[in-house]
Amino acid sequence: MTTASATVDPPRRVLTTRDARWARSLAAILAETGIRPNTISVAGIGFALLAGAAFPASALITGGWRAAVLLVAAAGIQLRLLCNLLDGMLAVEQGLKSPTGDIFNEVPDRVADVIILVGAGHAATSIGVGPSLGWAAALAAVFTAYVRVCGGSLGFTQHFIGPMAKQHRMFVLTMATLAAAVEAAARWPPRAIASGLLIIIAGSVVTAARRIRRTVKEAQAR
Repeated sequence: MTTASATVDPPRRVLTTRDARWARSLAAILAETGIRPNTISVAGIGFALLAGAAFPASALITGGWRAAVLLVAAAGIQLRLLCNLLDGMLAVEQGLKSPTGDIFNEVPDRVADVIILVGAGHAATSIGVGPSLGWAAALAAVFTAYVRVCGGSLGFTQHFIGPMAKQHRMFVLTMATLAAAVEAAARWPPRAIASGLLIIIAGSVVTAARRIRRTVKEAQAR
């Protein structure tokens, strides 16, 4: 029986994809097979490792092979996001939330962000500071998440606003990776991934500032 002392579920990121029939059906199938949310969360790191390994590998080859490896990286990013979607749906919609669920919901996400963004930096072969861009993007991504969780830990709202929340930065990087695959196939100069990382860095700074501002306003209102 639920009592007044029961813990309150943490806020969730608003995702219209959760209402899609295919997502609900897939979550139900996974639940029926006995797969649990924490397993899906950890699987997200596996797909991040796939993307994170494909990115630097793509820098060692050219032409069609580079394009193919970049497509693998893009697929890894999207499969990581699929895991992020399904772990929450299994926990909430399928009623499989566990005592450790909140930990597995946050920690693997931060690990995956770092793996993917740092890997992308090593694929940005157009400029010498490509790896530095990857690390800067990873730091900015982790910081935006830290600001959100910090606000929640202090009793304020966890703000998921962008313009460069997780789904936004992964969308930007996926598009940049697909553009890089086209560059490789056409043998054009590789600029797309570096440009994508710059957009992610700038957008993450704005995102963190917006989240901090809203949290400060809440604190002042009290």
